[in-house]
Amino acid sequence: MININGCYFSRMIAPDFPAHLDWLNTEKRHSIKDFKGKFVLLDFWTYCCINCMHVIPELKSLEEKYPELVVIGVHSAKFHNERILENIAQAILRYDIEHPIIIDNNFDIWKTYGVDSWPSFILIGPDRQIIGRASGEGIFERMDAVMEKLITIYQQAGKLNRVRMHFALLKEAAPETILRFPGKIDADPASGRLFISDSNHNRIVVVNPEGAVQEVIGSGVRGRRDGAFGEAEFYRPQGLAFDSARSRLYMADTENHLIRMADLKEKTVTTIAGSDGKGRRIKEAGEVPEIFLNSPWDLTVLGKYLYIAMAGYHQIWRLDLDSLWIEAFAGTGAEGVLDGPRLKASLAQPSGITTDGKDIYFADSETSAIRVVQDDVVTTMIGKGLFVFGDEDGSFPTARLQHPIGVHYYENALYVADSYNHKVKRADLNTREVATLIGTGTAGREDGDALKAGLHEPSGLAFLDGKLYIADTNNHAVRVYEPLTDRLSTLIIHSMPQKAEEKPIILTERSIPSRSKGLHFQLMLPGGYHWNKDAEQQITVSSDNPEIVLVSSPLKKNEDFSYYVPLDVRGEGETRLKISLVGYYCDKEASCCFQPAEFVLPLRVEESAPIEEITVVYRLIP
Repeated sequence: MININGCYFSRMIAPDFPAHLDWLNTEKRHSIKDFKGKFVLLDFWTYCCINCMHVIPELKSLEEKYPELVVIGVHSAKFHNERILENIAQAILRYDIEHPIIIDNNFDIWKTYGVDSWPSFILIGPDRQIIGRASGEGIFERMDAVMEKLITIYQQAGKLNRVRMHFALLKEAAPETILRFPGKIDADPASGRLFISDSNHNRIVVVNPEGAVQEVIGSGVRGRRDGAFGEAEFYRPQGLAFDSARSRLYMADTENHLIRMADLKEKTVTTIAGSDGKGRRIKEAGEVPEIFLNSPWDLTVLGKYLYIAMAGYHQIWRLDLDSLWIEAFAGTGAEGVLDGPRLKASLAQPSGITTDGKDIYFADSETSAIRVVQDDVVTTMIGKGLFVFGDEDGSFPTARLQHPIGVHYYENALYVADSYNHKVKRADLNTREVATLIGTGTAGREDGDALKAGLHEPSGLAFLDGKLYIADTNNHAVRVYEPLTDRLSTLIIHSMPQKAEEKPIILTERSIPSRSKGLHFQLMLPGGYHWNKDAEQQITVSSDNPEIVLVSSPLKKNEDFSYYVPLDVRGEGETRLKISLVGYYCDKEASCCFQPAEFVLPLRVEESAPIEEITVVYRLIP
């Protein structure tokens, strides 16, 4: 035993990894001998587990801080779907995991090391001796408290390799996609808009039913910034709820543990609930700036309340949109499937939520259940327990799902994203029967007849104009189900904007007289491209010299995307005009586009300069 900061650790030799197991996120199978001189932290996880998701950033922080440490994930699956190699690979990409993963489907390593819960951790020393174990969240704090002492001990013994190891990561070969793991989807029937949480691009994409991009909420940069749509930052947003009464879109900024609000008229994003970081202890009620949230996963609006599927707390919360008071609505916080009065019931990672205008329905993912809060009582409609799951249609009592993540009410039925069965099912609230609507039961991407078509872990659902739109998460796509033909198709997203230029484009310096007629700014498109008439295009011009004042009258916009900027120039000197624009264009297949860029035009104001209008032409490059 060794004593570090008052903690005693065993000195058992760590068993090697079985040679037959598959590995991901590395170039080969490894033996524990490959990590001689390194601390090895085994992370026992399964990718459905919310607590396992929470520790991924903690593990990344440990890896970054300590080059002497190698994290190895041991994936021991709970659900059948989590045993499939390709699905685990998708989870590695979705959560940006940057360490090797062993596939322990038969729990061989789990049993060898005496593990009994997710997530659990085993710390192995550079001399292959087991020196500690832990479970649950907060692994960074516990490891950080002892690592410096451990490093000193092993360095003094000459047993430590301090050179950082590198592995062949899956993300290094991952293709670019227009959407990246889209999580949830919602609709505004009045305007015909679809809102898509483009989760791994850290933004919300707004399209029409034909797939033309109308708006992008968020810069695409991972962060937690409020502000204008082009400046706001998110971190893997999920749930969306459009509030037609207020013309607002509410967004579950899941990995920032915040609720955000997009004002669709002012085009701004504001944080309306959540504090700085993830909550660890449940607080049942409070004012929104002071209370910590924990992985809000989905949202629905009913009256003056925003209901929140709070996956990390195993509860449903609600936010009063008038007073901004937030409180636990259902669930004690204990993980389970206990029915009863809403604040005494047990839930298990609720990840989808919807309403029929009266009651609240939710997908309780870890119990593979669909449940309802009705008359202040939680009742399980479909599902049996934490480890009871399957793929069975039939009556509510006998039907089985596998880790459903989405649920949507429409015309007296619940449409369920039966995620791990790669299906959409329909639960009829009149007959109380469940039937498969879309999917074969195995992952795929095929369009066509609904029961022969392929989905891959769908997560979000929304109806618009009688069609069902599906966030097909692992296919990085939105799929469309047409009830009249019973067919599935893929929505082609076009005119998708790319990220703005990080640095402004510096134009050639121009000279103007103190009595200039104005400035023409014209964007020239590449051959074969045309402007997207459905997208909002705009330009603003400002000067960094107070002696050069831009007349406040509106800029004149022409059909060829040229603008006339009236100038009122006083005095002499130099200035830099900042020209900010948003313009969307596409080719014949509508596959290319352009988003905000900044131009800087240096100007020299001279009394002797010739009196003429200045024309600036910039040719876009796709």
